[in-house]
Amino acid sequence: MELRVATFNLENLDWAASHQADFARRRAILLPLLEALRADVLCLQEIGAQKAHKHAPREYLALDRLLAGTPYAGFARATSVRPGGDAPADVHNLAILSRWPIREARQIHHELVPRWSWPPPRDGDTQPKPILIEWDRPLLYAAIELPSGALLHALNLHLRAPRPAPVPTARGEGSSKSQIEGQFVAAQKREGQALEARLFIETLFDSEPDARIAVCGDFNADEHDAPTRLLRGGDNELQQGPRALAPLEERVEAARRYTVLHAGRQKLIDHILASPALSSTWRESEILNGGLPDEVYAQEPILGSLHAPVAAAFEI
Repeated sequence: MELRVATFNLENLDWAASHQADFARRRAILLPLLEALRADVLCLQEIGAQKAHKHAPREYLALDRLLAGTPYAGFARATSVRPGGDAPADVHNLAILSRWPIREARQIHHELVPRWSWPPPRDGDTQPKPILIEWDRPLLYAAIELPSGALLHALNLHLRAPRPAPVPTARGEGSSKSQIEGQFVAAQKREGQALEARLFIETLFDSEPDARIAVCGDFNADEHDAPTRLLRGGDNELQQGPRALAPLEERVEAARRYTVLHAGRQKLIDHILASPALSSTWRESEILNGGLPDEVYAQEPILGSLHAPVAAAFEI
């Protein structure tokens, strides 16, 4: 049996009754990509949630409209909510869609790695207030029952982008000191959440040493950055141990091995990592980056996405 797992950052998927034509244009570009993925398990990032009317709760109206009339509309679905609440956030939500039943779904947000405070260094005679290090959004997990009865453990994540976090200083937020410290705070958030994801993966291996695990999403990190190395549990495929994850997107031919274009530079920041039990059944990887716009020069409103989707096929 073939199993196809895919990940796709939908780039702030939104919908509004007053902008239906814009949504229709985006949908016309996104649908062929979704169809080409032929995914059995699809991890999505950057999904907005909208209100049907002013006082209604937020729902996945844009996602429902995007998937209407496609096979994905009938898939089982797990979605994230705003941490501490019971409804999705307005932007940057996560979803896992599955052809087969989802037996368990949960989100992880500071369950394994606690929040902490970072005390910025003194600025002259001023001691800045401590800054809370907290993830911007949760991780999303789903245990999917395959036709054989075995479980596929899917983890969907969207780590923080490596741009400076807001850090107030006596010199103002636009100062070089603020930018430097903000970059450090962003790195703590990004790598800290990668650590929490990896610790959660360890719990899966503890319960099931031969677990089929797929870690998918926008890591906002390339294959050499610390978050990716943390998640893999090994620096490269020559150092794979029984709990190391294989980077399947790196098996695409070099000329097509990128998911984002930034001022002409090719970047690989969207990934699919697989446990040994899953990667041993790997057959093919694809990155659908034909016609991908450059994020630096893209016009507003964005058509399609600035990220290319990634898919991996297995014979299980």
